[in-house]
Amino acid sequence: MDYQEFLDSIDRKAYHEGEWRWQEGDLTVTRTNHWSPPGCHNGCGVLLSVDKDGKLVHIEGDPLAPFNGGKLCMRCLDMVEAVNHPDRLKYPLKRAGERGENKWERITWDEAYDIIVEKVNWIKETHGSHTIIFDHGTGRNIGWQLPLFASTALETPNVCNFGFTGFACYLPRMIGASAKMGEMTIIDVSETHEMRYAADTFRRPDVIMVWGNEPLKANADGFLGHWIVECMQMGSKIISIDPRLTWLGSRAEYFLQVRPGTDAALGIAMLNTIINEDLVDHDFIDKWGYGYEQLVESVQGKDADWAAEICGLDADDIRGAARLYATAESASIQWGLAFEQQLSALGVTAAACDLMGVTGNIDNPGGNLLIKCAFDIEKRYGLGDFKIPREEYAGKMTLSAGIESSDIVACAATDPLLHAVETGDPFQPQMLWIESANPLACSGMDAPRMYEAMNKIPFIVVADPFMTPTAVAHADIVLPVAMSCERNAVRTWWTPARSISKCTSYYEAKSDEQIILDLGKRLKPENWPWKDDKELSTWYLCDQYAEGGTRYEGDFEELQARGGYKYDPWDAEYYKYEKGMCRPDGQPGFDTATGRFEFWSWGYNHWGVDPMPYHIEPKDSPVSTPEKFKEYPFIATSGGRSCEFFHSEHRQLETMREFHPYPLVTIHPEAAAEYGIEDGDWVWIESTHGRCRQKAFLFPGIKKDTIHMEHAWWYPEEEAAEPSLFGVFDSNINNMTLNFETGQGGIGSGIKSFLARIYKYEPGDQMPGEKVTREGGWGDYIVGVMAGDAESAAQAAEGNAKLMKQLEDAKRVQAMKVEDADMQGRNALIYAKEHGEAAE
Repeated sequence: MDYQEFLDSIDRKAYHEGEWRWQEGDLTVTRTNHWSPPGCHNGCGVLLSVDKDGKLVHIEGDPLAPFNGGKLCMRCLDMVEAVNHPDRLKYPLKRAGERGENKWERITWDEAYDIIVEKVNWIKETHGSHTIIFDHGTGRNIGWQLPLFASTALETPNVCNFGFTGFACYLPRMIGASAKMGEMTIIDVSETHEMRYAADTFRRPDVIMVWGNEPLKANADGFLGHWIVECMQMGSKIISIDPRLTWLGSRAEYFLQVRPGTDAALGIAMLNTIINEDLVDHDFIDKWGYGYEQLVESVQGKDADWAAEICGLDADDIRGAARLYATAESASIQWGLAFEQQLSALGVTAAACDLMGVTGNIDNPGGNLLIKCAFDIEKRYGLGDFKIPREEYAGKMTLSAGIESSDIVACAATDPLLHAVETGDPFQPQMLWIESANPLACSGMDAPRMYEAMNKIPFIVVADPFMTPTAVAHADIVLPVAMSCERNAVRTWWTPARSISKCTSYYEAKSDEQIILDLGKRLKPENWPWKDDKELSTWYLCDQYAEGGTRYEGDFEELQARGGYKYDPWDAEYYKYEKGMCRPDGQPGFDTATGRFEFWSWGYNHWGVDPMPYHIEPKDSPVSTPEKFKEYPFIATSGGRSCEFFHSEHRQLETMREFHPYPLVTIHPEAAAEYGIEDGDWVWIESTHGRCRQKAFLFPGIKKDTIHMEHAWWYPEEEAAEPSLFGVFDSNINNMTLNFETGQGGIGSGIKSFLARIYKYEPGDQMPGEKVTREGGWGDYIVGVMAGDAESAAQAAEGNAKLMKQLEDAKRVQAMKVEDADMQGRNALIYAKEHGEAAE
């Protein structure tokens, strides 16, 4: 692959270089970036064509956009169908019947706003603003907008992904990497350079370890998966760590088919091989490392043979992969969501970071880069926590006192919020605002429990482009949300900073920015000085982090006019820690407690988490529960991405459903044969907690004792009203997963590894939707069993006792943190000793 040849081949005049909008006959073409909705983790450059009636009629990739170079995935290519879909919400709606009946009354925006404002003000005065909960999902460009609205208009700190235990999406990697090296990290596949692969300083990685994700389908976390393919075309070799064989795994030098939930043991064993065979980068460790001796000691006795037994791997493959990674001139680790959705979330994150550290593959060309949101516009993943007054954090619900007290997590913890809804302890939540989320279908880790819980919340608003199962089941007000091409906005995740330009509209749908502007001015006008979405976007770009960083110079329209993107030179620099670019004092080093890369982590220690890499066996596994494994003989994992869908979105689109009409459970052909299951059969997957139905997909690239289920399925073509709710429970893997099961520090979740059994669906079998909405679900949680009789009361008491024990266990984890008030003094002594200065 010759990128310069590609650049030279572009007819820049034909693509109107230097213009962001122009005419082509009767069409108006807009150069912009797509983010969402519909959902995506990225912001690819696109050219959108609108006809004379203002209707979007064509989309194509923009070859002048360095981020994607004209490439688009099928979700983006199908955006015209999504934008013009007849099922989109056109007007604000007010519930006209009982929840779940799908009866609605069309109202005006002013009427909707009046209802919301009256309710919010009453709740604030009667119950306190902290009783308002905000739930937002992933991908859509609301990461800063909703926390801004929540904190300055609704005045609540309780912004979260409701029902999503353990912050089990990206945040563990974020805080784990920050504790180890002071910043988040991404692999270097040239994305920080405007000239991309043609940049003078870039060199492709010799080895890319793809661990716990399928980037070609996921395109996750500001990372376009195809960048890896382009590096492969330039010679990069692949190591794949995944329970399933993927496209990248089939082309890998080593495919490590790890048992779900045991990745940390693999990482520790790889460290053991690299350290004991002296394949480490001594120069980096000696100059920039802290606590290496403790790491060496911690991995002894945990070699490839030890891990092979735990992980179900060949020991020689573990050693071979470790050697390939360690001996490469440059190597990088592309990690994924599987890191978070296991009990060892921070343990495997530490192991991966330490693999980068012991080999010196940090901020080097082709290694793992230190990365910030462009122009320091947002700290920590764009969570919008910049506007939550710290004095109001006392009202934020949390289980993880150690992590929370470090002020690194802006989100509220969802388990105590769920507990509050179910029990009224310490308060009864009065309002739930759901935007860019569909918890019944996707993020609610125990969907039947979430259904019962949300019915206890008196007032619920849902803002979404489509009517969702969650909206039908629970919403009192539904607001129609505009799509990406119908909004003016900005985004920074990671680089470049990008603008999104409005070029069309759809009935009365409003953008996320416009909704919060309208309501912010009504609720707290003194906090909302911006006249429109462009002014709001300019403030976000330029003002809210004016101190420090490489502040953005310009405004929304300047960014729009320059093609919709601007790269931050900070992100493009290599070896920033050597140049004094990381620490606030401008000295060389990392932005950590010691100023070094921390193999032994003070941050982990402060949170009450093991400072060294650690492995925790899944609670539900052949090792932890061997007797149960006899009755439930499959290790069930889930969440693998598809090309057609983004979580629960795109299910209405005919094109996507043509490619992918049903949810698939992947089973090894020999395992399926034992149960008389053939390819395409409807199959029940059942745990001790619940069951769901998916179609069998027979595939030899999965182990015989493992199955993989698809998440976030619902059926817009089915009946909306209860008990169906668009069939949201029928294929829902979250019928079987649990809240309140986390790893150390209240971080991580075990939902990607539990035991299950499979058997064929038979016509006439009761469907889960009927079970959940009419019979209270499977009854082994505290809500849904309170029918008033003695047996149900006993069940409720037992469930409540179990829940309280889980909460007490979590509190004990919090109390484990080691006090480190004198840490700054120790750091000063370390620095003085190493620099020959007097230590006072």
